[in-house]
Amino acid sequence: MALQTVKYWLTEHPNIVNFRWSPTQSYASTWFFLFTAVSSYVIAAVSLHILLALTRRRRGLSLGPIPALHSLAMALISAVIFVGILLSAAAEIRDTRWLWRRTRTTALQWFLCFPVGTRASGRVFFWSYAFYLSRFLHLFRTFFAVIRRRKLSFFQLINQSSLLCISFLWLEYSQSFQVVAILLTTVSYAVVYGYRFWTAIGLRGACFPLVVNCQAVLLGCLTVCHVGVLCIHLVKRGGCNGIGAWLFNSVLNAVISLLYLKFYVKTRSLSLRKQ
Repeated sequence: MALQTVKYWLTEHPNIVNFRWSPTQSYASTWFFLFTAVSSYVIAAVSLHILLALTRRRRGLSLGPIPALHSLAMALISAVIFVGILLSAAAEIRDTRWLWRRTRTTALQWFLCFPVGTRASGRVFFWSYAFYLSRFLHLFRTFFAVIRRRKLSFFQLINQSSLLCISFLWLEYSQSFQVVAILLTTVSYAVVYGYRFWTAIGLRGACFPLVVNCQAVLLGCLTVCHVGVLCIHLVKRGGCNGIGAWLFNSVLNAVISLLYLKFYVKTRSLSLRKQ
């Protein structure tokens, strides 16, 4: 009974089943809003960093329990999105399997490659929209870092801005690959933010850099999936939906991966020096 209730609220609720991505029906769904949000985020972060630098105070400010509560909220939200899109994907496979027989599409191919003509509506895209909105909550991490450590990372600005744009493109162009990407990303975020909350309340942390390693594994898995999308697009008749947006997505992911690789190598070298 409890499982059926969960399935209803996560997959069969009318707002989920009848969801449709539209500038007139969905909040924050216009290009103008996206550009305004990204530019405002960058300007606000840089301005805060400069303002605090002018105070010449070396120590950062304490934010109390706010970062811990933020981590807890993000872990729970990521877990809900993960379960929601997983159950919704299963429901979509169940309801549209009869159509796949005509196009000879398997479940694995659908996860990576939407058929051409797919529209941003229904269960899966509802949770993609929820993931897009959750990206705005991730932006607070930048301001926490500036206030607490007086540190503004160029990588963090680029990473957060790029991921916000990517999640918008998933919906705008009904882009292939997004189901797998959201599943991998949300499960990674649930672990990372759960761990951050764990350590923020004073509990013992892992004996290895869990956050850095989780992000490295996530980028590796996403890269493998990108290769899978390309292979299916080249082999499948008609190709994959939203392949132009996927190509732009791939370029942004490549930039993020290179910047993260640089950061990862630097972090590892510093930890080795301390040993």
